[in-house]
Amino acid sequence: MTLMHPAPMLARQLARTLLQALTATLLIAATPAWADWPQDRPIHLIVPFPAGSSPDLLARTLVDPLSTALSQTIVVENRVGAGGNIGTRYVAHAAGDGYTLLYTINGPLVTAPTLYKKTLGYDPMTDLAPVTLVATSPNVLVVNNKVGVDTLSAFVDKAKSQPGKLNYGSVGAGSASHLAMEMFEERAGIDLMQVPYPGFPQIATAIIAGDIQAAFMVPAIAMPQVRDGRMRALGITSAQAVASLPGIAPLSAQGYPGFEAISWNAILAPADTPASVIKTLQQTLATIIHSDDIGKKFDAQYFSAVGSTPAELRTLMQEERRRWDAVIERLQLSLD
Repeated sequence: MTLMHPAPMLARQLARTLLQALTATLLIAATPAWADWPQDRPIHLIVPFPAGSSPDLLARTLVDPLSTALSQTIVVENRVGAGGNIGTRYVAHAAGDGYTLLYTINGPLVTAPTLYKKTLGYDPMTDLAPVTLVATSPNVLVVNNKVGVDTLSAFVDKAKSQPGKLNYGSVGAGSASHLAMEMFEERAGIDLMQVPYPGFPQIATAIIAGDIQAAFMVPAIAMPQVRDGRMRALGITSAQAVASLPGIAPLSAQGYPGFEAISWNAILAPADTPASVIKTLQQTLATIIHSDDIGKKFDAQYFSAVGSTPAELRTLMQEERRRWDAVIERLQLSLD
């Protein structure tokens, strides 16, 4: 029997130990940082609109339950400007590590690419990964009391009898309030004059004063005035009736089948965010959004909770892009 000298034996054991340690180190180095996502660092939820705005309020409604579900700090960061494009661009170019997310409305995702072809700086379809459609809300077609109509058909008849004489308010060229009215004018065969305002509160004031005759408005601003009898609601822009807006029929049910011009909120991530992170986020958010508590809070702001899959959100983005591209291109509208 031949005995191995202790020195070579120790050398081999040491080499084996070093190789095992090196292998373990390489495996750790090769493991992506998101493999055990989320880690002990804040998740930043970028809202490209001001604090106190509708998307900001809805985003903050989700933060506490999402933070609890993920056992993770979530920071809402308002990066405003250019109608939401600045904050959206920031997320589109951020690292796809699961720690930067976007909470936005439809504008920066579906109308901005056509309105800002030269200066947008991101492509929503390739630079962002859909996570979930959070909620939807219709716009409300309202008229002032002095216009003397109670129904949509009466308003259209009046507009046809006075082409170019009735005014409507918008929050600027390319806004949802502008594009929705342009689409309705084409469908109804009427000609209205656009008057831009800084925001919906100013539009409400102008309608009540009789300075303008009509507008597509967000329900949160319009409905208190409608309930107080200061203006009249003629219809909503969702395809179906909405429980939080009882008694107000969709335009699609009043002679304009297929007419739809909804507002919606969604959560997205940088395009290279791992599928496992997207899946965890979507499943967690869907559970939260479908809860009775969140549903009631959204209803109070005239939003219907959704909680879609990423694929459903992507399909909506594609459909909305086609819908509004047709309007924008017909108007030859550019904001570059």
